[in-house]
Amino acid sequence: MSTPSAARQRVLDTATRLFYAEGIHAVGVDRIVTEAEVTRATFYRHFPGKEELVRAYIQGWDEGIRAEVAAGLGGGLTADQLLGLLVERLGQEMCGPGFRGCPFINAAAEYPDPRHPVSRAIADHRGWLRELITRLLGEAGLSEPERRADVLILLRDGAMVGGALGDPATTAASLAAAVAQLLEV
Repeated sequence: MSTPSAARQRVLDTATRLFYAEGIHAVGVDRIVTEAEVTRATFYRHFPGKEELVRAYIQGWDEGIRAEVAAGLGGGLTADQLLGLLVERLGQEMCGPGFRGCPFINAAAEYPDPRHPVSRAIADHRGWLRELITRLLGEAGLSEPERRADVLILLRDGAMVGGALGDPATTAASLAAAVAQLLEV
C-alpha cells in the first residue's frame, strides 16, 4: 500500500476537522480546497467528488478505532481489560475538547439511505464493532454475548449522544456504571 500524498492527506485532515465540527453537508468542496491549500484539480485527482471524500472520512475514523483496538489486543490485555478500556476511552472522548458526538451517528443522520456508500461504510464499522464486543464478551465468559453486545452498543450510542447534549462527565460516569452492571455474571 502506497503512502498517500501530502496534498491528499491535507484534504482529508481538513475535511475531518470541518465535517466533525460543522457537519458534512454544511461544508463545501470550495472551503475544503481553500483551507487545505490545494487546487480544485488536486482535490479531484484524489477524490472524484465530495461523496468519495466523505466515505474516506468515515473510513479514516474506522481505521483509527481499529488501530487502537489492535494495539490493546497486541498489548496482551484480557477481554475484561479491553472491554474496560473501551468504556474508559469513550468517557475520555466525551469529556475531551470539541466533542460533538459520534462521527458515525452524525454522518448517519446526514446519509439515511442504507444503500449509499457512506451508509455502507458506517454499517461496516458498526458490524465490526458488534463482532468485536460479542467476541470479547464471550472470551470474558459472559452468557448471552450477542444480546449483551447489542445492549452495550445501545449504551454506547446513547452515551455518545448524551455526552454531546448534556454533561459529558455525568454521561461518562453513567455509561461506566451501566456497563459494569451489564457485565455482571
